[in-house]
Amino acid sequence: MAELVPLLLLALAFIVLVVLPMRTRSRALQKTRELQAGLTPGTEVMTTSGLYGRVTAVAEDTVDLEISPGVVVRWAKLAIAETRDTAAPAVEETRADGEPGPA
Repeated sequence: MAELVPLLLLALAFIVLVVLPMRTRSRALQKTRELQAGLTPGTEVMTTSGLYGRVTAVAEDTVDLEISPGVVVRWAKLAIAETRDTAAPAVEETRADGEPGPA
């Protein structure tokens, strides 16, 4: 039994250092692929390089993003990293005297 302990420790180390991180990467990749496949016009997105825009058209491998009013650029679908929540509540600013408006 004592001769099996090093072998079991080696197997445990392999699982912890190789298998578990590989599963985590696979899940993240699957989630990103589902996000990219589910893009629809009107969705707010962020690219892998940090550019924010709104999807205006979706093709097989590309996505057209409106990055400013009237400015539409074409990106590879694979460059879309995440969708942005457009339903975030607006923050109301208040002045020092307690009245609404810019400080």
